[in-house]
Amino acid sequence: MDDEELADLHKFLAEYHRRLAREAVLDVVQQYHADLAQRLADEAALIPRRTAIAQRLREGEQQKRNEME
Repeated sequence: MDDEELADLHKFLAEYHRRLAREAVLDVVQQYHADLAQRLADEAALIPRRTAIAQRLREGEQQKRNEME
């Protein structure tokens, strides 16, 4: 699964939990789904950034290995 697919999945789940929050009768259930939806949406937004950071780290490590050779 690539980053775009993973972000799309998180966005889908966030929307799903937002809908569950709107439909929930109990306040505690509504708040749970609203909070979960927000966390999933936040995570979806961070996936590309984290991937870019990891790629830069890998490139930096590779560069260090190349310099040591």
